[in-house]
Amino acid sequence: MSNMFDDIAFSPADILLPKDADMSKWAVVACDQFTSEPDYWEEAAALAGSEPSALNLILPEVYLNGKDVDERIAAINSNMKEYLECGVFECHEDTLIYVERTQSDGKVRKGIVGKIDLDDYEFKPGNNALIRATEGTVLSRIPPRVKVRENAPIELPHVMLLIDDETNSVIGPLTENASKMEKLYDFDLMQDGGHIKGYKLDGELKRSVSEALTALKDPSLTERKYGIKGASPMLFAVGDGNHSLATAKQCYENAKKGVPESEWKNLPSRYALVEVVNNHDDALKFEPIHRTLFEVDAKDVLKAFFEYYPESFEVTVGNLGEDFKEKMTEHQKTLIKKESQFIRYCFGNVTGVIAIPNPEKQLAVGTLQEFLDKYLEGKSSEIDYIHGDETAEILGRKPGNMSFLLPAMGKEQLFKTVMADGVLPRKTFSMGHAQDKRYYIEARKIR
Repeated sequence: MSNMFDDIAFSPADILLPKDADMSKWAVVACDQFTSEPDYWEEAAALAGSEPSALNLILPEVYLNGKDVDERIAAINSNMKEYLECGVFECHEDTLIYVERTQSDGKVRKGIVGKIDLDDYEFKPGNNALIRATEGTVLSRIPPRVKVRENAPIELPHVMLLIDDETNSVIGPLTENASKMEKLYDFDLMQDGGHIKGYKLDGELKRSVSEALTALKDPSLTERKYGIKGASPMLFAVGDGNHSLATAKQCYENAKKGVPESEWKNLPSRYALVEVVNNHDDALKFEPIHRTLFEVDAKDVLKAFFEYYPESFEVTVGNLGEDFKEKMTEHQKTLIKKESQFIRYCFGNVTGVIAIPNPEKQLAVGTLQEFLDKYLEGKSSEIDYIHGDETAEILGRKPGNMSFLLPAMGKEQLFKTVMADGVLPRKTFSMGHAQDKRYYIEARKIR
C-alpha cells in the first residue's frame, strides 16, 4: 500500500493511540502555545490528574528555559518508555487518520494524519524541496528542542502542513465518506479546545489521497497556478510547527552519521508524524502578526524608512481604518499601482499609513522586516511580535514605543510567495487562536 505514496513524501504510518484512556484528559494543546502563561499548563496538569496523558510526554515551552529542564526531559523519556511497556498504546499499522476538528468559533477544520519523509523537507531559504518551511527558521531555537527529542522513543505531533488544493480533491472525498469509516476517537478537548473526531481510512480512500496528491505536484500545474516557469513543485508548506519539524530533521541528520546510507530509509527518525490541511479550508484563518518597537524615536524611524525606500511616501489619516486610500492626494494616487503595499503605524497620538508603490517583496511584512532588521542593527532598541490590532496599538502609543500594524496575508499568497521569495519573514502570520492549535493525540515510535 505504501508504494503508491513513494513519490509524494507523505504516507501511512504505524500510529499509536491510547487504548483505554480518557481522551479528554489525554489530549493537550501544542507545547509552543501559552508560553507566557504557566497557569494554563498548571490547569492542564490538574485536569489530567494521575490519568494517562500526553501532557506527561511533552515539554511545554513555558518550561524550556527552566533550571529543572533536564529533569523534566528525563521524566518525559521515562514516561514514554513506561507507557510503551505497560500497554497504554494500541498500534494502528499502515494508517492514515481523517480528522474533523471543531474550533472555538464553531467551524470544522479537516485534515489527514500521516507521516512525511524528512529527506523531502527543507527549512533553508531558496530550496526546491517538496515540503518547505514557510517562515524563516531561527537556528538558535533548534538545539534546545533537539535535547527533548534526541533520546525520546516516541513522537507526538503538532505540525500542520498545508496543501494548495482549490478543488478540495484530497480531503473532500474523505469528508463525503466519513460515515462509512471506522471511528477511532470522538471527544471534547480540554480548556476550550473544541471537539475532535478521527476516522481510519480504508484502502480505497488511501488510494484516493495518493492519486490526488500526485496530481497536485504536477510541474505543469505549478506553472499554471503561480506563473513561475521551471519551478520545482512545492506540495506541502509548513503552516504550524516549523521549529518542531526542523528539530526532527536535525535529529534525523544526526542519526544518519553513524549509519550506512543504504540503511537511512529504515531509520524511524527519517519520518515525522504530521497533519495535512487544505490551505483553502474555510475554517483556516490567517491573522497578521504586528511589530512593536521599544525605546525608539518614532520620527527617526520614519525618516530612516523613507530613506531606505525612497519611492515610499506617507498618507496621514485620523485613524487606522482602510479609508486612508480615499484621503490620498491625486498626485499620490497616480503613484499607486496594483501591487503597492500599505503599512499602518502609530505612536503617541499620531497615526498614519506608509505607501510603497513598487515593492520588491511579495508581502508588506517582508518589506517592513527587511528595513527593521537593518535599522535595529547595533541599537539597544527592542522589537516584539504582537497578535491583535488593539494590543499592538495600545503598546505602540506608550512613551518611547511605536507599532507597525500589518495587513493580513491572503491565504492565496502563501505558496506563490514562498516559491518566489524562498521563505516568508519570521512571524508573518498566525493560523487561528492558541486554543485552536493542534492537540497531541496520535504518537509514533521514532527509535
